[in-house]
Amino acid sequence: MNLYSDSKLNDDGRRHALYEGSVFVYSPSPAALQLCAFAGELVREAFHPHDPLRLHESLTVEKCVAILAELKPRFIHHPKSKEHIQAMLVERGCSLEDTYFDVPRLRTAFPGDYLSSGIAYAFHPHRDTWYSAPLCQINWWMPVCEIYPENCMAFHPRYWNEPVRNSSNIYNYYEWNRANRQSAAQHIKSDTRVQPHALDALELEPQIKVVADVGGVMLFSAAQLHSTVPNTRGLTRFSIDFRTVHLADVWNKRGAPNLDSACTGTTMRDYLRGTDLSHVPEEAAALYDLGNTVEYVASPAAAVPGR
Repeated sequence: MNLYSDSKLNDDGRRHALYEGSVFVYSPSPAALQLCAFAGELVREAFHPHDPLRLHESLTVEKCVAILAELKPRFIHHPKSKEHIQAMLVERGCSLEDTYFDVPRLRTAFPGDYLSSGIAYAFHPHRDTWYSAPLCQINWWMPVCEIYPENCMAFHPRYWNEPVRNSSNIYNYYEWNRANRQSAAQHIKSDTRVQPHALDALELEPQIKVVADVGGVMLFSAAQLHSTVPNTRGLTRFSIDFRTVHLADVWNKRGAPNLDSACTGTTMRDYLRGTDLSHVPEEAAALYDLGNTVEYVASPAAAVPGR
């Protein structure tokens, strides 16, 4: 796995390298910092007068979940969130005409066993492609507050070229949206929703942890095996992630290799064009529905207000 720092590669070269397993890290940029500052503002407002980094010391889990259930959709659907992402894409040399992004998610990772399910799900080692993401999907991830090796995200590069026996065959994105998406806030002590997992024990070392500055952005393929690091730092981690696809890659089915994903449905209809927020052309999205027998159900997070 190659790690590029502040690479000068253009978007075409970068996507090619990402599809081959590389990870790109960029220093904080104006638009990324603005998105993080906006998220931080919403977080502080929602949890006032509590310290957002120490919620486990001052709030009951139930109260925290109730606040997150309002905060996260507010961030997802706020027009400013999309505007900052559009600016970020321009900063990173993406064509807004050809690049489609999904709405950003505000993620939380709490210390210990305070809250790690449902609305603050702590992801086990997984590939996003197990969750119906296309092989051309690029993940963008950045910390909203200072992070540490004890509360960041980890990559497991051994498995880039090695299949993992997993249960992705049970997962259909449309069925998930229909039956499970809206119930996240109900899963407080445990998460009983059926999700893809590795079926064998994984050797997670060596693992790579990128400890980026606030607003520093990591780009990686949806096929990268990665996980949430168990938070032993004692501070809540807030982060933002969103995903992109390039329309030419969508049409031509370019992307990372599929070693082990067997899910159905597709997230392709969630992406919004960088210029006018229109969706991926239906004819292109339909290419990713082959073999699917469940009727398309949109993700509530992907809805565009006013559309």
